[in-house]
Amino acid sequence: MLAVDFSEIVWNEIGTAIIATLSMLGASAVFTFIIGLPLGVILYLASRSASRKVRVTYTLLSFIVNILRSVPFIILIVAMIPVTRGIVGVSMGVLGTIPPLVVGAAPFFARLVETALAEVDRGVIEAAEGMGASTSQIVLRVLLPESRPGLLAAMTVTIVMLVSYTAMAGQVGGGGLGDLAIRYGYYRYETEVMLISVALMVVLVQLLQVVGDRVVRHFIRK
Repeated sequence: MLAVDFSEIVWNEIGTAIIATLSMLGASAVFTFIIGLPLGVILYLASRSASRKVRVTYTLLSFIVNILRSVPFIILIVAMIPVTRGIVGVSMGVLGTIPPLVVGAAPFFARLVETALAEVDRGVIEAAEGMGASTSQIVLRVLLPESRPGLLAAMTVTIVMLVSYTAMAGQVGGGGLGDLAIRYGYYRYETEVMLISVALMVVLVQLLQVVGDRVVRHFIRK
């Protein structure tokens, strides 16, 4: 039977790991939404354009997005080491993990944004077009407000995915709870630390999901 002893756990390190995970999660989520939202809007608009040049652009952009989505994150973070060093000066730790987190999550979020926008009632869009609204006005006053619940749900899904990405980043010294679980649980055979790290990540995911679901329901009722 596996013996588990929590009496010798260094809680300061666990606290530091929690802060590191939240820092990675918060920073990468912000940049993911900043990049992914306009990218998703562009994908949506380009996919419905009658212009041949725009359609070609959509095909190329869609291809790039699909490639970035299909690369396993653990490979992406290693492949991006030179780029990460060029952007933030380091390739490890919290700061060195943010660029690959954003590159891995932004295309995923962009696809979710495209899907959410595609679910907007076409009649509402046509009504706005009939009143002479420009493309930017349709996006800002029709598409984004009408798709708000779907966009919030997409944000929730993306943030939850980023939690798992931060755990994988621990495999290459990314810091946070994932790094703590690997260093202590795998290399030092301290099962207690690994169990606590996993439990904390499960709690974090559950909290994020519950909050996200409640926000989505709130806007659906509106």
